[in-house]
Amino acid sequence: MLRRKRITTVHPFLRLFTTVNPPATLEFNSSLQTLRVQPTHHHLEQLLSSFYNYPTHHSSQTYATLFHACALLHRLDIGQDIHNHMLFHNPNAAQVLYTINHLVNMYAKCGNLECARQLFDQMPHRNIVSWTSLISGYAQYGRTNQCFSLFCSMLAHFRPNDFSYASVLSVCDSSRGRQVHAVALKTGFDTCVYVGNGLIAMYSRNSSMDGCNEAWKVFNVMEFLNLVSWNTMIAWFQMRGQGDKAMGFFSVMHRYSLGFNRATLVSVLSSLFGMNDIDFSWGLQGCFQLHCVSVKTGFILDVGIVTALLKAYSILGGELRDCYKLFLEMSGSQDLVLWTEIIVAFSERDPEKAILLFGQLRREGLSLDSYAFSIALKSCAGLVTDRNALMVHCEVIKYGFMDTVVLGNALIHAYARCGSISQANQVFEEMRYRDIVSWNSMLKAYALHGKANEASRLFRKMDVKPDATTFVSLLSACSHAGWVEEGIKIFDAMFEKHGIVPQLDHYACIVDIVGRAGHFFQAEKIIKEMPMPPDYVVWSAFLGACRKHRESGLAQIVASRLKELDPENSLAYVLMSNVHCSANSFNEAGHLRKQMRQLGVKKQPGLSWTEVGGFVHEFASGGLQHPDRKAIYTNLEDFVKELKHIGYIPETTSSLHDIEDEQKEEQLYYHSEKLALIYALQDASRSPSSCSAIKIIKNIRICLDCHNFMKLSSKLIEREIIVRDSNRFHHFKNGVCSCNDYW
Repeated sequence: MLRRKRITTVHPFLRLFTTVNPPATLEFNSSLQTLRVQPTHHHLEQLLSSFYNYPTHHSSQTYATLFHACALLHRLDIGQDIHNHMLFHNPNAAQVLYTINHLVNMYAKCGNLECARQLFDQMPHRNIVSWTSLISGYAQYGRTNQCFSLFCSMLAHFRPNDFSYASVLSVCDSSRGRQVHAVALKTGFDTCVYVGNGLIAMYSRNSSMDGCNEAWKVFNVMEFLNLVSWNTMIAWFQMRGQGDKAMGFFSVMHRYSLGFNRATLVSVLSSLFGMNDIDFSWGLQGCFQLHCVSVKTGFILDVGIVTALLKAYSILGGELRDCYKLFLEMSGSQDLVLWTEIIVAFSERDPEKAILLFGQLRREGLSLDSYAFSIALKSCAGLVTDRNALMVHCEVIKYGFMDTVVLGNALIHAYARCGSISQANQVFEEMRYRDIVSWNSMLKAYALHGKANEASRLFRKMDVKPDATTFVSLLSACSHAGWVEEGIKIFDAMFEKHGIVPQLDHYACIVDIVGRAGHFFQAEKIIKEMPMPPDYVVWSAFLGACRKHRESGLAQIVASRLKELDPENSLAYVLMSNVHCSANSFNEAGHLRKQMRQLGVKKQPGLSWTEVGGFVHEFASGGLQHPDRKAIYTNLEDFVKELKHIGYIPETTSSLHDIEDEQKEEQLYYHSEKLALIYALQDASRSPSSCSAIKIIKNIRICLDCHNFMKLSSKLIEREIIVRDSNRFHHFKNGVCSCNDYW
């Protein structure tokens, strides 16, 4: 047997051996029985003083009980001391198979697998428990090769039991799992509930179409099914994105009163928003039904269930107020995961509220992790200025997360989306560690701001292998800069030099590059030669090029393709209407608008946002809803007069209505981004010391007239104006735009 050296430093309780009077045997046995039935850290430590002062040698059963408790409680420190005590005071107990099995199990469960294996190898006799203890230890700590090898060695000596099957199956890949399945079939264990559950989980984990069939076959032949069997199948459907089947399984369980638990509900809820083709209406209905079941069964009090419900409602497009109501109902029980999920829910649809919630989370006293900060930075990316991104950045430094790559990447994205490309670049340069996402984030930032030269230089410096996303960013940079030849070279080099097969995103970029440059024949040729059917993004890129160059005939054909792909999307109607209006074909444009009304297709309203006095203000075209509209109108009229003195001429072709030129001019004046600029300037007049750039976000593409307006405004007020529209950033400075009028 393995002999351990006698040690001079022992567990504190061992020192009591010579100082405490021996307890009564009856009291000791009673405490031992309590430990055997309900092991806790308190019971174990309380028993040790009596154990070390026991007047006679302990039995092998006593040692086995203590080793078992140490295994369950993961108290390797105490287990090692008891092992030393046994070797010194009762070496005969170390020869008893029952005791040694518990000792091997204790070391294995506590993670000291080397010591467990050494004890196992030195055992003169072994039984099935000896083998299974070590196999389960290897499985628990992910030692796949050692686990499978030991299981195979055991077959020459013993017939596996259900526990050894379940253990080895938990770490098997498909190939090894099939071998274990074959052994289970030969030994008749395939119908055992524990082995069956292990087989279903193994095939589910190594998911493929064959795995699907095998998991289903195992489920069907099992003589007895327990809750784990049903949960495993539902979890498998969830992983495969088959929410309808997961929901169907749950319905059967509920209909036949088979029972369910927390894991069941979490898996079914997760399957609703993880479907390959999400039906949002069906998903929301299923989410509501599961919500009702949770309330009825009391699971709604479980923070994990509420978190899953909140996530499902959020992803499936449920009302934010319902998500927030769910969150508030858990007041007093909200953990970090729930807090993070409610911030995620608001991050895209209401980033200001998300930042406020993050501030509340900081005051809760919970220990924040890197994921919480990454979600906060994602919310900052949806805001107008970088004020909140700077605040979160400070907190990231304060919490010591600056070397976390994920947060570095999130900071690059947040600063870039807030218009602070220099700050994004500084974060990138100061990162000690970078992954492919870091490089791609910086490349995307340069592309978004129209800095094609910087993107090209950065690409040449990359010290990691580029991926498909890298080339989307590069091609986008070429598109925004009008680099046709360079874009084609990069597209061709993707597969030839880097072995990356172009996907739909890449084709959309190259069609945009050549199309916007006016090379329609080449763009059409690329689309026709695509190895996959062009999607909505590819066709919309081509239609955008047609609009830019007023190719009404070709635009009509492309628009019809877009309507076929997504009849409810307004993009094809709006762009085609713009083409007709630019050609003064107002009757055709009116016909399209009538068609939209008949089909129930709604145009996305043009909105702009700017931050003034720490608050974000929203403007719609006309500004009728803003409380300061009268002052804005007055200041706008005066401002336009000044602009006209330095050369501003309204671009009436940007007006989409058949009205007089004077009316067209007035209509153009009240575009949302112009109103946002005037409101920001009003605030600046109250704070004359302010000289920072004025930042505006617009949800659709900036029109030609507004583009000219912003250029001349930047010259007049001698301040930089940064506008982020739906495609890119425009930096207006001294009467010039960073896009060089190519957008």
